[in-house]
Amino acid sequence: MTDKEDPKKQGKGKGKSKDVCGYPLSIFFIVVNEFCERFSYYGMRAVLVLYFRYFLQWDEDLATSIYHTFVALCYLTPILGAIVADSWLGKFKTIIYLSIVYTIGQVAMAVSAVHDITDSNRDGTPDNMTFHVVLSMVGLFLIALGTGGIKPCVAAFGGDQFSEHQDRQRRTFFSVFYLCINGGSLLSTIITPILRGQECGIYSQQKCYSLAFGVPAALMVVALVVFIVGSGMYYKAEPEGNIMLDVCKCIGFAIKNRYRHRSKQYPKREHWMDWAEEKYDKLLIAQIKMVLKVLFLYIPLPMFWTLFDQKGSRWTLQATTMNGYFGQLVIQPDQMQTFNPILILTLVPIMDSVIYPLIKKCGFNFTPLKRMTVGMFLAAMAFVCAALVQVEIDKTLPVFPSASQSQLKLLNMGSSAVTVNLTGNESLTLNAAQASDKYFTFETEQIIVSVGSPEMTQIIFLEKKSRQTLLIPSVISDEWLLTKDLTSKPEQGNNEIRFVNGMDMPVNVTTSAVDLGLIEPFYYSNYSKIKNGENKFSLSSGSQSCEYIKDFGFGSSYTFFIPSTFVFGPNCQDSITVVEDIEPNSVHMALQIPQYFFITAGEVMFSVTGLEFSYSQAPSNMKAVLQAGWLFTVAVGNFIVLIVAEIAKLPNKWAEYVLFASLLVLVCIIFSIMAYFYTYIDPSEIEVQFRKKADDDEDDKDKQQKAEIEMVRRDSAESYDDNYKQSKM
Repeated sequence: MTDKEDPKKQGKGKGKSKDVCGYPLSIFFIVVNEFCERFSYYGMRAVLVLYFRYFLQWDEDLATSIYHTFVALCYLTPILGAIVADSWLGKFKTIIYLSIVYTIGQVAMAVSAVHDITDSNRDGTPDNMTFHVVLSMVGLFLIALGTGGIKPCVAAFGGDQFSEHQDRQRRTFFSVFYLCINGGSLLSTIITPILRGQECGIYSQQKCYSLAFGVPAALMVVALVVFIVGSGMYYKAEPEGNIMLDVCKCIGFAIKNRYRHRSKQYPKREHWMDWAEEKYDKLLIAQIKMVLKVLFLYIPLPMFWTLFDQKGSRWTLQATTMNGYFGQLVIQPDQMQTFNPILILTLVPIMDSVIYPLIKKCGFNFTPLKRMTVGMFLAAMAFVCAALVQVEIDKTLPVFPSASQSQLKLLNMGSSAVTVNLTGNESLTLNAAQASDKYFTFETEQIIVSVGSPEMTQIIFLEKKSRQTLLIPSVISDEWLLTKDLTSKPEQGNNEIRFVNGMDMPVNVTTSAVDLGLIEPFYYSNYSKIKNGENKFSLSSGSQSCEYIKDFGFGSSYTFFIPSTFVFGPNCQDSITVVEDIEPNSVHMALQIPQYFFITAGEVMFSVTGLEFSYSQAPSNMKAVLQAGWLFTVAVGNFIVLIVAEIAKLPNKWAEYVLFASLLVLVCIIFSIMAYFYTYIDPSEIEVQFRKKADDDEDDKDKQQKAEIEMVRRDSAESYDDNYKQSKM
């Protein structure tokens, strides 16, 4: 049957699409649109929490809160999009208009990350932070409105393009559509972190968030253009009213009617929804009852999403404190999220073709609700793994001074060994050009330092809540210098380095990335950021020069001391003293793989099964209602992150992970009890029985009416006969 013969394609929404290999040509535009849109969304979201943390300079709690608020909005707006599409604009116009809003939001995010053009300072820190915050928040709101609004429309719009005889092609389309979602997610979470890791800027080299947001913005433009190009080929169904509104009105009337008659003596009704019978069809009420049974089961589900969506916030921030070297490959913290789509594409076919059939062969009735329960438990196990990883990370973190403490390290700048006595500590011998192995902690503001024989004593004044290094000169009677050291671990996997010049001549130190400048004799440079990997330093003084090469890890801090015996030349590599102030990240990112495996396995068993269960338990015209309810649980789950984290305010991250895992285990137990008492139904069979009963009732009513008519006819006939007889008498 051609489009001209297909009644579905007739009328105002008629499309002009030709079939290619049995598929409408129009769906290729929809598939490309979905791939680009998902790349745009997940690519932006992959780097979002790091943008909050390191560009806007928010703390981890605020960055996490805003991230989850944004995700929650993305799952609330689909309800609005579905209502607008089905009640007023139709799917096509809704996708077009909201995609324009979406694109504007992505462009706003890209512009919000451009700081060298709009800011006056040149140190890499945005000067007018209000501008960036406001623009990014506006951008995120528009993105949430756009991506959420088109979410319930695109897949359904693609399904509308097929005629009734193309069921097989329609099923293939949805499989390809799902593949595009995961393909776009996978590629974007690989590419945008790489773009973020690039250095860009006019005055200073900083992480390139503008590029990381700019490429997703460009992909969203492509998605919009591609969708518009296919406009003339689409079948565009007219809006026919929104079932969600009808359901809400019916439920509202039932509650209102029951409340109105609360004080009167009316017969008790079997179900509170039966109070809507005065106004609404009994079949609609029966269908709503089925939906409410499933929605009741949804009540515990948000807790799963509370844990699941933290892989893009807490887990990404956790990865910034870890070692990303995988052999020759360096993984960025936000790229760890790629394990989720990779594992999804791997685990879904394994579960469907191996695990579930094997469980069935073992005679175990692994129902959908049991699968969902196991999925929730696996998500809890993922957070137990995250807590264990965090404990290992915490073991490697330096102990910085508290508000009442000071810390001091010693560096012997001389060419001979010295013995140092510190207040409250045992004597310490430092060889030539050697630093102490650790920082000494003091509770007092001043200490006495004795050096050499005969002793040279100095009173040193220390700053509270600070780390300092005492530079002991080669000539003890010369001035002793105190440097200010770092009191926090370098972020984003960067390293902080400085040079101390112990020579009697100035030394210029440069690298390809930064210029540490000219360091005066017996003085030190400021800290400079250095990327991980091999870095080459050029040291020069007058006509003399040499190169020093150092391989850096992630999150370390070093002081490089140029001794007085330093000689420029090919052998200068071993002449520089390397002082490790903060050790690099030693816990490997590979330790996050188990938690990603458990959370993804939980997602496959919980999310995929949950959607299948909802579809099977929903009446044919109520599937959109349950889809909206499902998305609502995701939104609520993201809000729970904010509530729990704000109320708990735990000082240790591992304790917060354990708290979330414990809450999910508790909810898992509650859900398993609810699932035990749930009775599976076949909505189509119930609808058929209900219609048959309604038809039987109608037939009985017709028979009764016919009997009454026949009775009236007979009475009339008998009355006529009696009157006739009386008239003849």
